[in-house]
This record gives sequence, structure tokens and C-alpha cells, in this order.
Amino acid sequence: MAVAVIFVATGCGGMRGNENTEGVQLYQQGNYQGAVNAFQQALAKQPGNPDSFYNLGATYHQQAKLFNRPSDKQLAEQYYHLCLSRNPDHAACHRALAVLLIEEDRSQEAVASLEAWAAARPTDPEPRMELARLCYENNNLLAAENHLIDAISVDPADPRPLVALGSLREQTGQTSQALANYERALALDPKQPVVSSKVASLSRGDGATGGTAMAMTPASTGPVR
Repeated sequence: MAVAVIFVATGCGGMRGNENTEGVQLYQQGNYQGAVNAFQQALAKQPGNPDSFYNLGATYHQQAKLFNRPSDKQLAEQYYHLCLSRNPDHAACHRALAVLLIEEDRSQEAVASLEAWAAARPTDPEPRMELARLCYENNNLLAAENHLIDAISVDPADPRPLVALGSLREQTGQTSQALANYERALALDPKQPVVSSKVASLSRGDGATGGTAMAMTPASTGPVR
């Protein structure tokens, strides 16, 4: 899994918003210590806020990757767990923690963490999509496909797992099934120009349209606005 940058909004207070925005800007400039200080100030103004914990974890996670500092990775994991203890449905944090565990060769823990989230949210497609992503990025395409089918079954009105499943099936040469998935996703949400293009191409019999798998590419897992 790749780690990129997503910053989470942290509340609605003016000062707090300014501090979070400053942290985002400092992170994007590569000033990670400055970002940590800004996020800590935001957390001090609203103790226990899960987004602030997540932003701190993501910043330490990035530092650990860039500077090879195991202590930063330990701090990142601690902050991720603090975030999830306060918001068990924090999708970005679940994703980031799974990335960190995979990086630490703790793939079984990563899977177990996402499976526990899925078990706690039996009607939510999000954890099942993250399990699919994890399997996809570890080249277990059959398991990824099964998790996406599961995501669709728990929320048939969500077009995202349909698009992801269509993309996966397109990649593996199952073009008729991919077309059916794309068409169903468009019926739920017609404002998807990329999916519309896929449907048009596959309907003409052009075969797989190439490119990376939509909605199954590595997700950004960094601090969020």
C-alpha cells in the first residue's frame, strides 16, 4: 500500500481551523515538525478529537517513512489507535493503520483489524472495500473480488463497490461482467464520466480499456483537511 496525503478537518472553531490549516500547509511544505506542533495545538483546544489524533499519526507515519525512524512509526501507530478508540468508523485511520501494519510485515494484524471493523459494521460497505483494497494490493484478486461482492450485498445502493468490481473484472478479462457492473453503477449515479466512457468502450466491443484499476488503486492515507 502506498501512503499519500489526506488531511482531515478538525472541528469548526476559527482558531482551531486555522491551526489545522497551518498544519496541513506545513506538512505539504515538508515541515513535519511544524505540522506536528500545529496539530498538537489543535488537539489542545479540543482534547480527544479523533481527527487531530489521526493527523498527528499520519504526520509521524510520513516522517517514519522518509527518515527511517522506528520511534516515529510507533508514535504513528499509537495515534491511530487513539483515533479509532474515539471514532471506530474513521475510514482514513483504518486505512492508514492497515498500511502501517503491512509495512511492518504484520499483514495478519492488518487483515484482522479490518475484519473486526467489518464485523462491527454489518451494513457498511466501507470496511469491505478496504479489505478488497488490501487484497488487491497484495495480488489476491479473488479475495478482493469476494470482498467487493460482499460490499455490494450490504449496500446495493452504493455505486462505489460496483465501480471497483467492474474495474477489477475488466483487468482480469471478465469484460461482460465488468460492463454489467459499470452499467449498474451508472444507474445509481449517472454523473460518473469515467464510468460512462468505460461503458461506451466496452459496449462497442473494444475489450478492456486499459489503465489502472479504478477505485482499487492505492488510497491516500495521510493527514486530512
